[in-house]
Amino acid sequence: MVEFKDDGTATTPGKPRENRDAESAVVSDLVAVELDDAGLNLNAKRLPILARIYGAVVLLDGLATLPIMVISILYAVREILDVHVDAMSLTFILSAIHAVVLVVSAACLIVLGVMLLRNHRRYAARWTYVLMPLTLADGMLSLALTGLGFNLLLPLIQMIILVVISVTADPSLSEERRLQRALRRMDDRDDYESAVAAGMLGRDQSGKGYIALDFFNIFWLFTIASVGGLIVETIYHMALYNGELQDRAGLLWGPFSPIYGCGAVLVTVCLNRLWKANPFLIFCASAVIGGAFEYCTSWFMEAAFGITAWDYTGRWLSIDGRTSGQFMFFWGLIGVVWVKWLLPRLLALINRIPWKVRYSLTAVCTVLMVIDIAFTLMALDCWYGRMAGQPQDSPVAMWFSERYSDAYMANRFQTMHIDPSKAGRM
Repeated sequence: MVEFKDDGTATTPGKPRENRDAESAVVSDLVAVELDDAGLNLNAKRLPILARIYGAVVLLDGLATLPIMVISILYAVREILDVHVDAMSLTFILSAIHAVVLVVSAACLIVLGVMLLRNHRRYAARWTYVLMPLTLADGMLSLALTGLGFNLLLPLIQMIILVVISVTADPSLSEERRLQRALRRMDDRDDYESAVAAGMLGRDQSGKGYIALDFFNIFWLFTIASVGGLIVETIYHMALYNGELQDRAGLLWGPFSPIYGCGAVLVTVCLNRLWKANPFLIFCASAVIGGAFEYCTSWFMEAAFGITAWDYTGRWLSIDGRTSGQFMFFWGLIGVVWVKWLLPRLLALINRIPWKVRYSLTAVCTVLMVIDIAFTLMALDCWYGRMAGQPQDSPVAMWFSERYSDAYMANRFQTMHIDPSKAGRM
């Protein structure tokens, strides 16, 4: 029976420490060699024909889109210089950011297309992880500019394809699936699981970071942090306001606060390589990251829906009321606890998901989470439309008006207040 300490090293109870350390090193080295060899073999394996076709499509798309977007940006700059456009309007700022995101996405699509066509699986998987936040930003900015509609269909399809390709192309995830199949054929199940654990399933195999930044780990960290963050915030509010219970959920259904889920993912991605660093360095980095994320989230919610979810005006080191020194301090503390203490334990918890349902459960939960997020955005969009006095005569708008009225939305999202005049929609 092999046990593991927080730093990922293996120990065997009942044996002298020197023997346990030697055994741990041998087992870890053997498994690491096996995983490296398997990763090389998987990296050499040909990608499915559909992935290569998609690579050709995105390569052509990027090559066509990049010059068009550059010309559009140059034209916009010319219009600004001729004073035909109000460069300080929120709508123009959103359009400019959207244009930059599209340019960067086009350049990344070119690189991804080349990686897929050349069968560089590991690099292709990494570029999909770069493109996912860009695609998300594309969709969010499109939502902020034109509302919810068919404009979000293309980013949604691209996000789905990127997730599928990342799972298919990533050698580490392919190795996990190979190990899962091998597990079913092993006679000595315990020994095999101990050997897998010695390689620290879900850990960054390069050794540069703590956790492997793949879709499986990221999704469960997001989900756990969304629930945990909501619980902590609810308790904090009750303690601050004499036991007052306030619904602080961020999605239409379920006990989820996605701002904490997204914040946890952002801190994990940015500080993954600092897990051995000085806690003070992690504190400072997390405070800056958390404060910037909180500011950008508040700004986007106001720009897209005219929503004010929090206002820190008048608090210590308040920055436009969107974040403050007090909450940046909290972000710093949470970052240290997350990276140094919670992350290893959460990874161990995630790895307790049984092998037989590891990926099927994740797929089902992902679909449910996406549905929850999509319906939340549609409900907020319809709420914004009603508050802005827009006609609500479409079947979708009428359905949401009947089931999620203004009173229902105000009761569900008790911290949110809508002022359509603050939004930057066209």
